Parts: sequence; structure tokens; C-alpha cells
Amino acid sequence: MVLWWIGNALLLFVVLPVVIALLNRVLAAVERIRAAADDLLVHGAELVGEVEGVPELLATTDATVGQIAVGATRYAGSVATLLPAK
Repeated sequence: MVLWWIGNALLLFVVLPVVIALLNRVLAAVERIRAAADDLLVHGAELVGEVEGVPELLATTDATVGQIAVGATRYAGSVATLLPAK
């Protein structure tokens, strides 16, 4: 019976404070994650307005790249005719 009381005292004075301390650390991390998630939600909603014009900008970029490719091909052909063949 004495061992039972010693075990209960160890549980109460050693194990329980350790469990509470670890739980406190986990809950603090959860609160930091929740704050970061809320921040992401707010700024993510703001970002949606900024990326609405991206498809039009990509279409412009594709057209510009196409024009540059045509010019580069024409230039390479002209240079190839000027250089002597080996």
C-alpha cells in the first residue's frame, strides 16, 4: 500500500507537471500556427486582386517572345550566309 502512495505522489509531483509543460508548448505552437494561417488568409485575399491580370500579361509576353523568335531566326539566317562554311 505504501508503494501505491509513492507511485501516486510521483505521478502527481513529477509526471503531471511534465505533461502540463509539454502540453503548454504544443498549445503555444498551435496558437502561432493559427496566427500565421490567419495572416495568410488575409494577405492571400489581397493577393487575388493583384493576379487577376496575369493571363493578359502572359498573352502579351507570348506574342513578344514570338516576335523575338522570328527576328532572331531571321538574324541567324543572315549571319549564316555571311560566314564562310567550314
